[in-house]
Amino acid sequence: MGDMNHFSFGWLTPVISYVMACVGSALGLRCTVRALATTGSARRNWLVTGAVAIGSGIWTMHFVAMLGFSVSGTELRYDVPLTVLSLVVAMLVTGLGVFAVGYGRHRGRSLAVGGLTTGVGVACMHYLGMAALRLHGSVGYDPPLVVLSVLIAVVAATAALWAALTVRGGAAAAGASLVMGVAVSSMHYTGMAAVHIRMDPARAALGGATAMQFIFPLAVGLGSFLFLTSAFVALSPTARERAAYASADELRGDPASV
Repeated sequence: MGDMNHFSFGWLTPVISYVMACVGSALGLRCTVRALATTGSARRNWLVTGAVAIGSGIWTMHFVAMLGFSVSGTELRYDVPLTVLSLVVAMLVTGLGVFAVGYGRHRGRSLAVGGLTTGVGVACMHYLGMAALRLHGSVGYDPPLVVLSVLIAVVAATAALWAALTVRGGAAAAGASLVMGVAVSSMHYTGMAAVHIRMDPARAALGGATAMQFIFPLAVGLGSFLFLTSAFVALSPTARERAAYASADELRGDPASV
C-alpha cells in the first residue's frame, strides 16, 4: 500500500481550492439568476455562462487540491486527454442541470432533474480526473465512501440550484456560495478518502504530464477566467436595472429611447 498525503503543501491547496469552488459557485448562481429574469437568446447565453463557470470552478477546485496530493515511493503524472475530458464533462453535464432549471416548467421536478444531473456530472468529473492519474501502482476505491461522495455531490448541486431559484440579495447569495464551496470540497475529500493505492514494484516510465507541466497552468488560466467573468457579471446591469434606465430615459424624453 502506498502512503498518501493530501496536504503536501499544508493548508495552502485546500484553502485555494475552496476559494475556487466558492467563486465558481457564486458566478454560476448569479448567471442562473440572471437567466431566469430574461428570455430567448439572453437566457440561453446566461445559462451557458453559468454552466461553464460552475463546471470550470469545480474542475479547478479538484485539481488545485490534487496539487497537494502525493504518494510515497512514486511520482504522479496525468493523462492529458482524460484530464481535458474531465473538464468537458464537468461543463456539459452541469449545463444539462442548469438548462433543466432554466427551462423547466415545474420547479420541483426541474430541481430534482437538475440537481441529480449536475451532481452526477460533478462525481464523473472527479473520478475521470482520478482515472487520469498515472503512478507506479494501481488505484482502488472503498465503495461505501464512493457512494457517499456521489450523494454529497447530488445534494450540493441541488442546494445550489435551489439557491439560484430562491435566494435574493447579495449577502444571501454570498452565503449560499460559501455553503456550496464547503459541499464541493467535502465531496472531493470524501472521494479521496475512498482511495487506496497498491504499489507496483515495477518501475516502467510513466506516461502523461506532471501537475506543474499541465494542470497548474490550466488551473491558473481557468481561475483567471472565473475572476474576470465574475467582475463582468457583477458590473453588468440586471434586467430590473435596465428597465429602470429605460424608464428614466423616457421620463427625460431622451430621443435615444424612441
